[in-house]
Amino acid sequence: MNKPPFSPPADGHAMHVFCLCAQWCGTCREYQPIFEQLAAQLPDVRFVWVDIEAHDDLLGDLDIENFPTLLIADAQGQARFAGTVLPHAETLQRMCQAALAGDFQLVNDPVWQSITPELMRLD
Repeated sequence: MNKPPFSPPADGHAMHVFCLCAQWCGTCREYQPIFEQLAAQLPDVRFVWVDIEAHDDLLGDLDIENFPTLLIADAQGQARFAGTVLPHAETLQRMCQAALAGDFQLVNDPVWQSITPELMRLD
């Protein structure tokens, strides 16, 4: 059974999309403009670019080995998707639409769930 669609909280964001990347990663540098473009198209979704080396203190025991790695969280800060994705605009757009429709279950990994609130504090 699917969860109901995400609804925006008081801050206006129905969900949060974090891209966990590294400055030295060429794929990440190529993906960043795509990520920012989709952020402009979906104002009810908060997009945050996270450099894993600059913010390693927030990642705890999480070890990111492949890029780009996305974390999609609902408005309450619960992880709904966590994993590596193909760096294509269409992929991210479809994932955002599915998440907004409530098609993603909670991520069943306590490490991802524990870092989500930390990442939500980033600007």
